Amino acid sequence: MHMQIVSLFPDMLDAVIDYGVVSRAVDRGLLQLGTQNPRDFADDAHRTVDDRPYGGGPGMVMKFAPLARAIDNAQAALPAGCPVIALTPQGRVFDQDLARYYASLPGLTLLAGRYEGIDERLIEAKVDEELSLGDFVLSGGEIAAMAVIDAVTRLLPGVLGDESSAAEDSFMSGLLDYPHYTRPEEIDGRRVPDELLSGDHARIARWRQQQALGRTYVRRADLLARMTLSSEQQALLDEFLQQQDASGN
Repeated sequence: MHMQIVSLFPDMLDAVIDYGVVSRAVDRGLLQLGTQNPRDFADDAHRTVDDRPYGGGPGMVMKFAPLARAIDNAQAALPAGCPVIALTPQGRVFDQDLARYYASLPGLTLLAGRYEGIDERLIEAKVDEELSLGDFVLSGGEIAAMAVIDAVTRLLPGVLGDESSAAEDSFMSGLLDYPHYTRPEEIDGRRVPDELLSGDHARIARWRQQQALGRTYVRRADLLARMTLSSEQQALLDEFLQQQDASGN
């Protein structure tokens, strides 16, 4: 896969490119990453990329021309038809379904916004989709772009050492992940659940599914509301809730 990132601060992206899963993917040739700085496409010696907003108001607005040229340069490095995605607070909220979709593409361009916003004509002319991490405001789109890069990269075939790792992540099945434990068996009186020590793979799988359902119900009921549970899943959830009631939790 090939990703291009349009950013006024491309060095910020080193925080994700040089470490962990993304770094390994690049080293193995499974991912190509390139950056385009709009300042390199500005018209003047000062490399101006912003100007005052029409209608007045605080802050500055990113100009059309430098961004458009940077995006065109990014797209020229990608296979035809790859989408341009702008990271903005007005966008659709990024989720695991979108990460899976992006991972199926040969490439994409991520546009990191800055200042008060981007000239709307640039969005209309060059952007296929606006994307947000959630209902909060960042100083720029670079952090959001890094989140998208990491989430998508870990889904690319061959990136993770164990392919089941991605399949069992939170949200892959629509549920939050089940609890995890490692040695020792007891810490300050808190023991690893007996199910995980049983060696019975069917019992372990049942416990994990039940915990994922229960945790999602308790912490993110909105996710369950989007799902249609099977009769087995509903029975596991009902049993979990009964156990919670019995323990007073």
